[in-house]
Amino acid sequence: MHLTRDEFRLWADGQTRRYERVASEPTAMLHQTVIHARLKMRVWQALDRAIREGGLDCEAIGDGITVEIDDETDYEPDAVVNCGPRLDPEALAASNPVIVVEVLSPSTQSIDSSDKLADYFRVPSIQHYLIVRAKRREIIYHARSGADIVSRTINIGSIRMDPPGISIDVAEVYAGTE
Repeated sequence: MHLTRDEFRLWADGQTRRYERVASEPTAMLHQTVIHARLKMRVWQALDRAIREGGLDCEAIGDGITVEIDDETDYEPDAVVNCGPRLDPEALAASNPVIVVEVLSPSTQSIDSSDKLADYFRVPSIQHYLIVRAKRREIIYHARSGADIVSRTINIGSIRMDPPGISIDVAEVYAGTE
């Protein structure tokens, strides 16, 4: 079923499951485990706290907001930091995503680590991509550095993200999830 963005949104509104659009085709999002849901909430909380403490013109948005990759692909990451003017309450997509986060599950690990990694960095505003592992305390951090993407695996300490100028602590993300 080949759908434009508008056709997809109309179609998706009538579905009982959630979908992303990849190469203009609906792709079902899998059911989530409790650990997955906990980690999504914790990483959103950490991002939200850092933004508020920094007094930044950004907003951490939890699950459900779209990141438009191109005319044929739209993802729904587990968390997004959007910077600049505050999004309209009726907006469906982040207008200036700077940070995107995916929490790994066994069935999405290869997609999150390959296809989505490449796709997210096709969006010029995206500077940071965090892949949060559910099976162990570990965040795979990818950051734009000029024309390169630099990757690090972090299991202790903080992750500093400039822009927008925030840090989150790995321990805060995993607090109460094990």
